[in-house]
Amino acid sequence: MNIMNRHLLRRRFVHGLYSGLRLVWPILSSLLGIIVALGLTIGMLEGWTLAESIYFAFISSLTIGYGDFVPTTTFTRALTILIGLCGVLLTALLAAVAVKAMHLVEQPGGK
Repeated sequence: MNIMNRHLLRRRFVHGLYSGLRLVWPILSSLLGIIVALGLTIGMLEGWTLAESIYFAFISSLTIGYGDFVPTTTFTRALTILIGLCGVLLTALLAAVAVKAMHLVEQPGGK
């Protein structure tokens, strides 16, 4: 595959990715907002700073969970489960958009 074809394939992929993200942006932004809101709620109930709360929310939503911040009450643990579910949905949505963009690259004409 020559350089021009690779460049064209990358352009098609980026265009498809951008188009897909624009299409699902309301859902993505809602999920991000829910993750942040839940993280702030947990942080407030646990006595964490704003930065610690947002950090915890995204580390939990990405299912990394380093364990440096751990919710201690049953209620905040339940909210953390919701953060995890939102994170799985967010990851799945991003993966689906990327797969769709790759599918567009593979089609003749890129449409």
